[in-house]
Amino acid sequence: LRVGNVKNLTFLYIATRFEYPIINYISINFSIMTIKDLQPALIWSIFDEITKVPRPSKKEGKIREYLLEFAKKHNIQAKTDKVGNVVMSKPATPGHENAPTVILQGHMDMVCESNDKNFDFENNPITTIIDGEWMHADGTTLGADNGIGMAASLAVMADNSLEHGPIEALFTVDEETGMTGANNLGENMMNGSILLNLDSEDDGEIFIGCAGGIDTTITFEYKREMAPADCHWFHIDIANLSGGHSGGDIHEGRANSNKLLARFLFNISKEKPIVLSEISGGNLRNAIPRAAHAIVGVHSSRKEDIIVAFNRYVADVENEYRTTDPNMSLTIKSVDKPEYAIDSDTTTRLIRALYACPHGVISMSHDLEGLVETSTNLASVKMQPDSTILVTTSQRSSVESRKLDIANQLEALFLLAGAKVTHGDGYPGWAPNMDSTIMKIASDAYEELYGVKPAIKAIHAGLECGLFLTKYPHLDMVSFGPTLRGVHSPSEKMHIPAVERFWNQLTLILKKVAELNG
Repeated sequence: LRVGNVKNLTFLYIATRFEYPIINYISINFSIMTIKDLQPALIWSIFDEITKVPRPSKKEGKIREYLLEFAKKHNIQAKTDKVGNVVMSKPATPGHENAPTVILQGHMDMVCESNDKNFDFENNPITTIIDGEWMHADGTTLGADNGIGMAASLAVMADNSLEHGPIEALFTVDEETGMTGANNLGENMMNGSILLNLDSEDDGEIFIGCAGGIDTTITFEYKREMAPADCHWFHIDIANLSGGHSGGDIHEGRANSNKLLARFLFNISKEKPIVLSEISGGNLRNAIPRAAHAIVGVHSSRKEDIIVAFNRYVADVENEYRTTDPNMSLTIKSVDKPEYAIDSDTTTRLIRALYACPHGVISMSHDLEGLVETSTNLASVKMQPDSTILVTTSQRSSVESRKLDIANQLEALFLLAGAKVTHGDGYPGWAPNMDSTIMKIASDAYEELYGVKPAIKAIHAGLECGLFLTKYPHLDMVSFGPTLRGVHSPSEKMHIPAVERFWNQLTLILKKVAELNG
């Protein structure tokens, strides 16, 4: 029996072994765990508050207001810069005034993905669900990336029982869609020499390096034409893919909805042209796209052939991705003739380019076993009101030259397809420092607590650390956090026991740094 958020149940019990059934009502009290029951109570209560505050990327006003109110409530000094970053300061506990200043760092924004297309991330709170040892949201991203990092920082700032040196807590804006906060951090916002980035996703692992990234945006201009009358029209829909983080999950080989759609459209257009009225897929640049659709017209004589081809395609794709995307849904249905369509020349160039566009792992690192070196994500395809189609991609690499190389390859491809191509500013990678003092302290703390050495790694996902080094080259940094899975998708979940281990490690690191003479 699986019981939801129910406190009391009454069972009807019928004893049938007697000649006359005996009927009893048995009332049983169930203690259903809520977030208020979790430990450490302080970090969980703050995380609960954060889930109730909307915080999409580039729209962090409400969470910033929450942070400033939190600082005011707890008599913590706080300041902001012109882009909206927040820094809080807390003095050392007595006797540790000369210890190095530690910066606790996380980002305010969250990736907003939902199974419900109408979910309003700008106004609605996230509903959390506890399922055994895991917490997830009700059909949306949980926002533990990086809500739990913020909660940990705030818990440290509010907990006066901890032993620590001087502390600063930095909360940046727009990490997920452009790293705007880290890129434009105000002058003299921080004074610390040690930075703890609380934005990693694996308990028992300490990260000392990350990939750099850059976005490549492609624009197709098209002519809007009247949809032909001699066509049969289909709505093709691809949904329920696993998706995930375009850095941390790119090596899993999960299906990309844009690639699946382009593949089928290319196949049915090889011999005879098709008419494309609508196409859309994916959402965020740093998420592997989970859904896509198109409205396509074919000559009426081809109706049955297209249905047969689609069914064969579905069988192939389901077999190819039976392990990584077991819940995928591919459907085709007849629809009424739309009013307008994309001109045939643009349709051909777009479909060919999307099908040829690389996606996934490009190369693996030769320095760190198992680390993805370079990758690219075909993130989204969106029709715009001004008769353009916007294709968004993102590239990552731990080698700066390789990052630029794969971005330029995409530029070459889409220039050949007659599109316009631009690149974002990008962000640098973070080169590992095996002589890092804080790495040793963080490793010793975990081993002291749990009897095992944590793994020392670099991560293919982008962290803000590389950008901080450009302004504060003296920083000694590590990144760590509790176990998260399925980030950047509605499958995101957080391992509850790992949060307590994360908190214990963090507070012990602060104690060990406080014992340094500075």
